[in-house]
Amino acid sequence: MCLKGLGFSESTVVNVLEAFPLVIMMDEDRIRDKMVFLMDIGFEKDDVDRIIRLFPFSMAFEVGKKMKPLFDEFEDLGFSLDVVRWEVLRDPRVLGMEVGELTQCLKMLRSLKCRTVIKENIFRIGAFRAGYEVKMRVDCLRKYGLTYRDAFTVLWKEPRALLYEIVHIEKKIDFLLQTMKFDVFCLVQVPEYLGVNFEKKVVPRYNVIEYLCSSGRLGDEVGLRGLIKPSRLRFYNLYVKPYPECKKLYGRYAAAEVKSRHPAGMWKLFQPQKHSESREDVENISSVDGSMWEALCLYHEDTSCHCRSVLFCFTGTEVGLLLKKTMCYQTDFLSG
Repeated sequence: MCLKGLGFSESTVVNVLEAFPLVIMMDEDRIRDKMVFLMDIGFEKDDVDRIIRLFPFSMAFEVGKKMKPLFDEFEDLGFSLDVVRWEVLRDPRVLGMEVGELTQCLKMLRSLKCRTVIKENIFRIGAFRAGYEVKMRVDCLRKYGLTYRDAFTVLWKEPRALLYEIVHIEKKIDFLLQTMKFDVFCLVQVPEYLGVNFEKKVVPRYNVIEYLCSSGRLGDEVGLRGLIKPSRLRFYNLYVKPYPECKKLYGRYAAAEVKSRHPAGMWKLFQPQKHSESREDVENISSVDGSMWEALCLYHEDTSCHCRSVLFCFTGTEVGLLLKKTMCYQTDFLSG
């Protein structure tokens, strides 16, 4: 009756009682304080009802200890109330963030050392939302047993994981733990696992390795690093090409592994054009005599050594012909 008296809808009251039954221990003033605080920062009454209905656990947050410091942090980070209100209405779970958590997430994002296009895609949804997406993925990794620090390390080393939906990340981790039988802490050593395509890379490679291991073709066990790290061509040459039956397991990507970047025969276009030598050309080449070579050479008399130094800049063939005519001289030649 207290919740209905404050203007909450029937569905909101049901959700609050189911998700946060301790609300029955709260007095009316504490509940009213939350409503007043949210309405003072610009939320309409219907907005407050929607926020509480979608995130009933927000009833547990104290205004002075949690909600006000959280909104002060948003303001200190440079976000306007309009942006904050929009993000809260978009996903009321934003109110569940710990004070200082968004600051830590944005600090990690700004320190990323990755390709510009990846960073642009991460911030394409806005800085506030990008930081919140980091928080959601950190919570996802912590749910599987990683520590807070390890979760941040994995996302910092493999920012492409931020571009995948959480359901896809959970699908990869479940496959890693249940099917591949690896430990979740392998993600700290090989964070690239979360940044690759699951259907196109993880599953086909695992099928090939599993078949080779079961048939006794592999002497050593292939770990997660050996499964994910090699390039497409290297993996194909190591595990698929020597075993023709693996091409079917590798699927349609087997043909793509050896596909050339250029059309077949393209190299022929870059060959120098050949010209046939006529009889006149041969006669012109053979007519080169000693007088012509001497005209192209620069002689320098060294009076102290009584020798001649010959400087010339010719091709290898011309140098050979010239040396035959100047074997009697001590020569120093510089290649141009």
